[in-house]
Amino acid sequence: MIPLSDASRQPKRFPIATIAIIVLNALVFLLELGGGEAFVKEWSVTPADIAAGQHWITILTSMFMHGGWMHIIGNMVFLKAYGPEIEDAMGRIRYLIFYLLSGIVASLAQIALMPESTIPNLGASGAIAGVMGAFLITYPRDRIRTLFWFGIFTRITFIPAALLIGFWFLIQLFSQVGAVANVQSGGVAYMAHVGGFIFGALTARFFERFQRTAEFEV
Repeated sequence: MIPLSDASRQPKRFPIATIAIIVLNALVFLLELGGGEAFVKEWSVTPADIAAGQHWITILTSMFMHGGWMHIIGNMVFLKAYGPEIEDAMGRIRYLIFYLLSGIVASLAQIALMPESTIPNLGASGAIAGVMGAFLITYPRDRIRTLFWFGIFTRITFIPAALLIGFWFLIQLFSQVGAVANVQSGGVAYMAHVGGFIFGALTARFFERFQRTAEFEV
């Protein structure tokens, strides 16, 4: 199932911040293609390095990098589906801060789980998971236009956000249990997804409160 957009509402403002994040991810991916493996190793985050107090900047840079075309396309589709409404609810600046903090917390969660890992981690998934956590709290009843794809069978359907995002989170949670034994060989950093999601769900109202206060004062 691939989320496409919120069918229940339209943002009041053009989602400049969300589009800017997507463009930045695309530009960094082009740099990756040009720089090759050396670029990826230099700017992706390695848990063992962070645990040793080295290369802290990679916690930030790694969230704009991706492991391949399907990785970046999938992440940007999810961000475009959920990001505009959360940007609208928080305001552009607070949304950007929230997005970056979600990515940082996601990386730290993965590092805390496997601090001795020497496998580079990269991707926007943790930050986007934070956006999804915020969406679940803010608009749980919204219906998400979703592409349902099963083999050659495809159709567009509308699924409540609480059901769609909740199902996604359960997959990440249970996948993390099975991934612990294999994390040293690479794969998906499910703990980053879980950490980012929980951070987003817990802090969404905090970031949105300031936006509502500003609108009231105006």
